[in-house]
Amino acid sequence: MKKQLSLCAALAIVLSAATAFAADLTGTWSGQMPGQNGDTFHISYTFRQDGARLTGTVKSPQGDDIEITKGKIDGDKLSFNLDVNGTIIRHEGTVSGDTIKLTTKSDAPNYPGADLTLTRDQAK
Repeated sequence: MKKQLSLCAALAIVLSAATAFAADLTGTWSGQMPGQNGDTFHISYTFRQDGARLTGTVKSPQGDDIEITKGKIDGDKLSFNLDVNGTIIRHEGTVSGDTIKLTTKSDAPNYPGADLTLTRDQAK
């Protein structure tokens, strides 16, 4: 019985420590997205985090907000989708401090995917 209580207590400590170290992505993050012609354009992500759930929007180059769907965070790993004119673009990445490294992928032949780095926008 004491072993079970000790095991439960140890598990509770590990789980609370893992939650304490999870990144809080709430806020605005920006970076440069590679374009198809070798150029880049500014992109801005606004994240809202509720535990392991990630929601928010991405500001498109045309100025439209695109909703983040299926967003989740697990420790320093994050993933979410964007629906851009019917094309689902999957995002997977890692967060380290005020930097997020993302890889984007899609099954659409006209979207080759990209790697990008976002940095947290500082409050003004």
